[in-house]
Amino acid sequence: MPEKKYYVYLLLIENGSYYCGYTDDVQKRFQKHLSGKGAKFTRAHKPVEIAWQSEFDTKSEALKAEHKIKNLTHEQKRLLVEGQYNFALI
Repeated sequence: MPEKKYYVYLLLIENGSYYCGYTDDVQKRFQKHLSGKGAKFTRAHKPVEIAWQSEFDTKSEALKAEHKIKNLTHEQKRLLVEGQYNFALI
C-alpha cells in the first residue's frame, strides 16, 4: 500500500489574495472550498483556482510548511506561485 502524502496549497482568491491550507487531497479540498464547506475564510472570499501546491511525506512536514507560508507577505506568496521564491529557504 502506498504511503499517504500530504500537500500544502495556495488558492488564489477573487480579490487577489491567497489562502493557504494543507490536505491529503488537493482537488477534493478545493471542491469543498468552492462549495462553501471549506474554511471560514473561503466561505466569505471566493476561491478562483489552485495557484500552487507542494507535496510532503508527513503531516508534520506539511503543517510546518503551511505555518511558514502563512507568515509570508503577499508579495512572497505571489513569487512562490510564480516559481521565483525558493521554497527551500522558507
